[in-house]
Amino acid sequence: MAKVEIAPLRSLDDFFPGSERFSKPDTQDLAKWNNRVVSNLLYYQTNYLLVIIVIFMLVGLWNPVGMFTGGAVITSVIIGSVWAGENKAMIKSFKRDNPTLFVFLVLVVSYLLMSLFGGVMVFLLGIKLPLLLIFAHASLRLRNMKNKLENKMESAGLKKSPMSIILEALGQQEENLSKVQSFLESKLNE
Repeated sequence: MAKVEIAPLRSLDDFFPGSERFSKPDTQDLAKWNNRVVSNLLYYQTNYLLVIIVIFMLVGLWNPVGMFTGGAVITSVIIGSVWAGENKAMIKSFKRDNPTLFVFLVLVVSYLLMSLFGGVMVFLLGIKLPLLLIFAHASLRLRNMKNKLENKMESAGLKKSPMSIILEALGQQEENLSKVQSFLESKLNE
């Protein structure tokens, strides 16, 4: 297994080269669009981490109390749900039988608690705004040869990065792309 390496910070000229390297994705070919997003997430992962940190800090400076309150509530709910899922038999079996519903319930409880404390919108802005910007960039940015080469090295297992570990945990590696493509195409044809 390859050692985990942090991807280099790409230059601003590479990250935002000009309008000629951006293009609207083909929404008819979801597999190709997914491949572009995954490739860009892998290639620009350090730049995306920097975007997240900067926006999170700006929102935190704008409303530090709301950001801290929202972060504390989310952290408490996640820690509580993990503890309950491991130590309470009824919750553990519910989590095993209904994992999606369990995550949804954790999110709903987080939202309700955060709305009681008032930090919901501030914290969500600090989390969702960078994710939205990253998805937009990854969707619109065309890949270059260096990007494609780096992605092939990661998919072959010659290189491993934090983003590749996250994408693997989310099931977005090469072998799963064909399954997603065939499923989506069958749904579109119906």
